[in-house]
This record gives sequence, structure tokens and C-alpha cells, in this order.
Amino acid sequence: MVGDVENHVFKTEVARLLDLVVNALYSRKEIFLRELISNASDACDKLRYAAQTEAALQGDGSDLDIRVKLDGPGRTLTVEDNGIGMSRQELIDNLGTIAGSGTTAFMARLSGDAAKDVALIGQFGVGFYSAFMVADEVRVTSRRAGTDEAWTWTSDGKGSFAIEPAGAHPRGTSVALRLKAGEDEYLDPARIESVVKTYSDHIGLPIILLADGKKDRINAGSALWARPKDTITPEQYREFYHHVGHAGDEPWLTLHNRNEGAIEYTNLLFVPGARPFDLFSPERKHRVKLYVKRVFITDDCQDLLPAWLRFMVGIVDCEDLPLNVSREILQTNPVVAKIRGGIVKRVLTELGRKAKDDANGYATFWEGFGGVLKEGLYEDRERRDDLLGLVRFRSTAIDSWTSLEDLVGRMPPGQEAIYTISGDDPKSLAASPQLEAFRAKGVEVLLLTDPIDEFWVPTIGTYKDKPFVSVTRGEIDLAKIGGTEGEVPTPTVAGPVKSLIAVFKLALGDKVKDVRASTRLTDSPVCLVADRGDLDLHFERMLKTHKRLETTSRRILEVNPTHPLVTALAARVHRGDAADQVEEMAHILLDQALILEGETPADGPAFVRRLALALTRGLAA
Repeated sequence: MVGDVENHVFKTEVARLLDLVVNALYSRKEIFLRELISNASDACDKLRYAAQTEAALQGDGSDLDIRVKLDGPGRTLTVEDNGIGMSRQELIDNLGTIAGSGTTAFMARLSGDAAKDVALIGQFGVGFYSAFMVADEVRVTSRRAGTDEAWTWTSDGKGSFAIEPAGAHPRGTSVALRLKAGEDEYLDPARIESVVKTYSDHIGLPIILLADGKKDRINAGSALWARPKDTITPEQYREFYHHVGHAGDEPWLTLHNRNEGAIEYTNLLFVPGARPFDLFSPERKHRVKLYVKRVFITDDCQDLLPAWLRFMVGIVDCEDLPLNVSREILQTNPVVAKIRGGIVKRVLTELGRKAKDDANGYATFWEGFGGVLKEGLYEDRERRDDLLGLVRFRSTAIDSWTSLEDLVGRMPPGQEAIYTISGDDPKSLAASPQLEAFRAKGVEVLLLTDPIDEFWVPTIGTYKDKPFVSVTRGEIDLAKIGGTEGEVPTPTVAGPVKSLIAVFKLALGDKVKDVRASTRLTDSPVCLVADRGDLDLHFERMLKTHKRLETTSRRILEVNPTHPLVTALAARVHRGDAADQVEEMAHILLDQALILEGETPADGPAFVRRLALALTRGLAA
């Protein structure tokens, strides 16, 4: 520390991020001005909300605005606001680290692949750092509303930043950019006005340009959502999405509606084109702001949308709420509840239309957000039927996504259930030995890979009177199903195989719940299944991983009575020879079944020893 100046080194992750932002994130440099103006607008919105309950924060009550100052001789462009401002610690936290989850977690997700990295960075709201595309030094001076101290944050964007007291400074934030050589265009008032009209014309606050001794307002300043839809261009919608969502991707779906019934409100909502990084955070918060008569109220009205629509971005502006409404009142307000119902209905209707008219686009949407939308099947009984028409699945029958309606339409005669298998990866599930008989009979099985599937499936139970049945639980009888891809006769369990099963039961003891002949295996020698009353294999494993289950149930080992290995072992039991080798093979086959389920043998060294001994005997025979 020198005097009152504190020097801080950027974390390694932030330094790397800055390099990526400056050199790869934005295709057009002028975007930096959009990002700084959006931050200033947010700061003013936050002050307006805070002043609803603490009027003194706004001081003399002067109008809020954003100012862009150009200083040609000093080669400086400054963006100022008189919003909420930042304290010393907030300057360090907001400008020295990335995202609430921490820089290390953020950088761990970067792959080294430039295209993927850029797409990910654009979801983290790091627009402030775009200033370093045009500036060799950025100086941020800020005083938080309600305090007397102002602080200055300074950095060249290369490896460190400094914090020092700023002396007297008005409430709000000033971001001064010392422009690099060759960036003279951003000292031209006409150029700045053009950029603002292109990217920030929708900002509801006045944007004032101060240059060459003149003071001019350079944006329309009217709330975009209040304009007629036929006067708004796709580019204006896109830039508003970037502003309100702090996003770098393109919106996939735009919903702009005005409700003029018993409750008057306007919504301008977007479905993102890319999945936000925090979509599955435990808080499950949406990013929809609430306005009353075009005055920002809060960005934390979680009752405005259900958690299973938290991917939505945008605003709702209501005419039927008081301007001084508090968060506590919002939580139980019947007006908010009715708005929520109307918005949910509108969103589901539009998603249904997109699913019908743009199957490929809907498939892309589903890959990004389907796991969240399915949460509604478990949480929202009222919307369940609507959601069942929107959900999509991978299955064993087709390469593309399928709906439940289409799956039921493809069922062969005699099939009375919808069969499912749960796991982490569709390819691994499709190769599971539990599916062998289903493949042979041409019976389609849904591949469930989202954690929420373990909850909504048993909650709903049936679809069009057909129960959901897990192929990894209980006994399976496919005899009544008239498949078109070959018949699978129920295997006859001969006496030697029955004797082998009895030997396996004695050898394995309490390591398994039972050993029985399988009707679901056609190619593999063994597999593990859950008893009908026990938890599904994948669900139990998931609960144990998350420390929600201390012990697991014993499984049933199913044996394929037609497999050559099984029949050979049965022959040995029938002859009464090599009983110890048969018992060893019982343990090897159990461990093999565990490995196929993605689990680890209970005794790894014993499994290796037994396998090596069996291979040695085979080579010596």
C-alpha cells in the first residue's frame, strides 16, 4: 500500500477472462458503450426501488439520468449515472471477481475451445470488461447512496487494480475510459449518438451527451414495452433482451403482450437462445423485473413466475399495483397471482405453437431448458396436462426427440405400459443389458437422464391410462406384446440352470436379495434389477451420491438361462465338479453386473484376483 492507495492483483482466472473478453467476446467494439449504459440504467433502477422505502437515499429528489461526456484533448470518454452507487467493497467484489459463484468455478467450465468459451462468457454478465477493448485505462469513481465516502477503482486491465479514496463525489458512478490510440471515433459526438440510438434507444432514462460545450438528449427514452408491437423492430427487441438479461446470445422466443382485462399489465419476455450458467443453481430464481406504471419496483419478485420457468428473461409492467408496494406485500398479493397465471398460460401456449411449427427449433430449446420445464410436472398439478404435451424424450426407437403422444402412437399391439430406464447418459442407457428383450421385441423404452425424472414419473404414474414402468425394477413380462421385430419366447429354465441358481444363492449370500432366471436378457449373462417395492437403481444411486441415503437395498441378480456361459456353468453343477470355480464365477458375474450399472465392485482386489484366476484356467484348458 502506498499512501491511501490499495493495490490488488487480479486473480489468475480474471486476468485470463479479461484477455478473452478483449480479444474474442464481442464482434463489434462499440458494444462497450451499450454495456456501460445498461449498467448505469440498472444502478438507477436499484436506487428508485430502494427509495420507495427509504426516500432519503435519493437526496434532493433530482431526476435520474445517464450522461456520456467526451473530452477530446484528454482522450477520455466518461459514462456517469446518479444511481445507487457502490461502496469500496462493492467495487472490489463487482469489478475484481466474476459472478456470484466465484471465478474458479467459472473458469473451470472454460474448455479451451474459443467458440465454446466465448458463448459461455457471454452468459455471465461481464459487459463491464468490454471497456478494455477501447481503453488502456478505466477509472471508476463511485459513492453509494446514503454514505459520504467515495472511492476510485483504477486498472489497465492487464493484471491488477487499485482502490483509493476519491474525496467529494456526487451520488452514483462515473466510469472514465482513457481511449487507446486509434479509437478516436469514440470521441466523435455523431458516432456516439449513432451507437446509443442503435443499442440503447429503449433505455427509459434520459441519456445526455455532453460534448463540445453542448448538452443533448440522444435517446427516445420511452419504455420499449409500452410501444405498439408494430413499431418495434427485431433489432430493438434483441437489444432490449441484451439489456434486460445482460446476455450475449440471441433470444429464441419473444413474448410481447398487453392484457387489458380485469387486471392491466404488459409483459415483454424472452426465452434465451443459450442456457444461462446459473440455470440449475439452488436458488432457482428467474430474471424477470417488475415495474408499476413504468417505474422499476424489483427484480426479486419470485412469485411472478414459477421456478420451472426461471429461464425466462424480461419485464412485467402492471397498472394495478401501488408504486410503494413492498416485497412482503408482493408475496401474497392476489394481483401478482393473477398475473402469474396469465403469463404461465401465455408461455405454455407459445411453446406449444413453437413445438408444432418449428420442431427443430423446439428441439434446440428442449436440449437447453427441458430439464427445468419438467420440474413443473412435479410441482404444478394445475399445469400438468399442458406440460405433458410439451415434454420431449430420447428413446430406443428413434434418434430424434419424441413426445409421449407420438410414443404411444408407435406402441405395438398388446403393450399396456410405457417403459422407462433412468441414468446419466442416453448412449449408456441404450446399451444397457436390461433392454435386450425390449429391443428384440421392438418395444420402445424412454431414456430418462434428468434428475427430476425420478420425481415426476412416480408422481404422475400414468399417461393416457398407460402406467410408467421401469425396466430395471420387478419382473418384466413381454409375452403379450405383438412386436414386429421378432418374438422372444419365454425361456424354459432347465433343471441344471435351477441348480446353478441355487449354488449362486448360497455363494453370494446376503450380497444379493435373490437370484433368478431372467426374461429380459437375450445377449448378456447377468444383470441387476430392483425388487418391485424397492427404489429404482439409478434413483437410489443418486440419493446416496447426494448423502440423502446411507445404505442401499440389496439387488436381485438375474441370470440369462440361454447364455453359453450360464449353460456351461450349469453343466458343471449338474456333473458335480469344480464347485469352487462355479462359486468364484458367481462373484465375478455379480461384480460384472455392478460395473454395467456404473458402480464399483464391493471388493476391487478380490474381483481382480478372481478374474485373473478364471482367465488363467481358461488359457490352460
